[in-house]
Amino acid sequence: MKNDVAATAHAGAARRMAADAAGVAEAARILRGGGLVAFPTETVYGLGADATSEAAVARVYRAKGRPAFNPLIAHVATLAAAQEQGIFSSEAALLAKSFWPGPLTLVVPLAAQATVCALARAGQDTIALRIPSHPAALALIAAAGRPLAAPSANRSGRVSPVAAAHVAQDIGGEIDLILDGGPCSLGLESTIIGCLEGPPRLLRPGGIPRAAIEAALGFSLAGPWQESCSPEDIRSPGALASHYAPRARLRLEATTLDAGEAGLDFGGRFPAGANVRDLSPSRDLSEAAANLFAFLRELDALGASCIAVAPIPGEGLGEAINDRLKRAAAPRA
Repeated sequence: MKNDVAATAHAGAARRMAADAAGVAEAARILRGGGLVAFPTETVYGLGADATSEAAVARVYRAKGRPAFNPLIAHVATLAAAQEQGIFSSEAALLAKSFWPGPLTLVVPLAAQATVCALARAGQDTIALRIPSHPAALALIAAAGRPLAAPSANRSGRVSPVAAAHVAQDIGGEIDLILDGGPCSLGLESTIIGCLEGPPRLLRPGGIPRAAIEAALGFSLAGPWQESCSPEDIRSPGALASHYAPRARLRLEATTLDAGEAGLDFGGRFPAGANVRDLSPSRDLSEAAANLFAFLRELDALGASCIAVAPIPGEGLGEAINDRLKRAAAPRA
């Protein structure tokens, strides 16, 4: 069955099914056969593949156009399953018990009995692990019966998808099925913490604010996280300098909207108009995070060459929002 599914390339758009029991069962069948399934999580839509199969993971890299030196997160359903793949220090175990299921990824040393393939780990002796909290994602992982490699279901380096329609627009012709679970509730990727040598380190800010993690640990995270990495140094997804990027150029910390620009506003700084989206008129950072990628896509579709981005506070989820915007505005490779 594995060869049959993997060899079946869908011409045109991928099938779309609701993320209900029937959809999950069909998605699990496809994954067990080496196919690719996009599915909802609380963060963004993931592009799922059997993380134990080099051939299936290779399809993920091809579908995304993702460089093979950039490791993937392995998604599992239980802490026991995670501990079969990675070695958990006391700090890693504490964070797992505090924030899983949820938008936290832990990078830990590879366990001797790990089954996640080398290609998914970019050949490294470390592994990135997460237990998502979305019920459809958990049901799919359990039904598939194996870890799922699941980067964001979009072209590499582009804006992450927070709706099934975004997946269909980006890579619908490259995958086997899209499970439609509606819009993602958080809309921002997971926080990534490295629990390797030395104290835990923030590798990527995300859906769990730094302060919450530091409160659980009882001490400050090591940092700062790496702004960019050479290929041999990358331990974490999302570490490339240019990432999460629309086609339009971004102008950050904008206090005015220039002629011909689209505007990504925060708190009503720009004049309202068809070319402006306000992440949160009430300056709520959770609302801003949920709207970030959808609004970037909407503004990019208007065809403006530049998107002006209003200043966003750096505390709480603002740290992750500003990280994504800085990478989206970085020079393109």
